[in-house]
Amino acid sequence: MAEERVVHVLVVDDSLVDRTIVHKLLKASAFKVTTVESGKKALEVLGMEEEKLDKPTVKDHDVDIILTDYCMPEMNGHDLLVAIKDDSHMKSIPVVIVSSEFNPQRINRCLTDGAEEFLQKPLKVKDLEKLRSYVNPAVPVPKIGTKQKAVVDLMPESNEAERLPHLAGVAVA
Repeated sequence: MAEERVVHVLVVDDSLVDRTIVHKLLKASAFKVTTVESGKKALEVLGMEEEKLDKPTVKDHDVDIILTDYCMPEMNGHDLLVAIKDDSHMKSIPVVIVSSEFNPQRINRCLTDGAEEFLQKPLKVKDLEKLRSYVNPAVPVPKIGTKQKAVVDLMPESNEAERLPHLAGVAVA
């Protein structure tokens, strides 16, 4: 069996305590972790600081997913999300927003603008395992043995369409 690639998470949170807790949780779940204290620092790590906004860097594909707090000074999590999703080189990086506040309007706005998910603090191990699925989405498995109805139109010699009854799927044992 092939070994799974280590997922690199960029954690963005202005709270040292929250960054430390999330860092430890992620490390314990076998993630590679980089932490920064602001949205602006996150843009620097991603090579997106203002003077380089239109130039891709070698760091472009280093980060697999971004986990950012919503409430931060200067640049909140939503602003960081929008900056990433507006950048042609970065928009494919999944972004997950976290917050201790439950605000449905804020949550909807983030999800509408491209966040993979909006999680409530404190984070749990099961939340962190979801991060892996956003980086390596499971390939949908086609359903086998499902019945489908089909409408079949035949053209008889009289050039008038003849509708046949709906056909159910045939099961073969």
